[in-house]
Amino acid sequence: MEIWLGILFLCFGIGWSLCWRIRRLRANEGSEKPGPMETKSSPFSIAVQELVATAGGVYLSLVMLVSFLKLDLPGKINLFQISMDPLALTAIMLAIFQPLFFRLFKKT
Repeated sequence: MEIWLGILFLCFGIGWSLCWRIRRLRANEGSEKPGPMETKSSPFSIAVQELVATAGGVYLSLVMLVSFLKLDLPGKINLFQISMDPLALTAIMLAIFQPLFFRLFKKT
């Protein structure tokens, strides 16, 4: 039961993050029109690309920081009976909450 709760929580967080990214993309849309032979990416595909890119960038930064500081981290942590890399979990959580930070600190 706990494993499904963890997976459900992670999926809900990713879905929430994608929804906020899609809203932001649709709000900024309109100025760029593709030519007659160019394809246009959907807001969902762009949001997924941004989520993966953000998580990947944060993960690489965390790996370099841990390596530079020579920190001793556990190889795996157990969250709801799921073994995960602590740096990967931190990176995906920060990427999930990035649209919230963007909205809170957005200059209008």
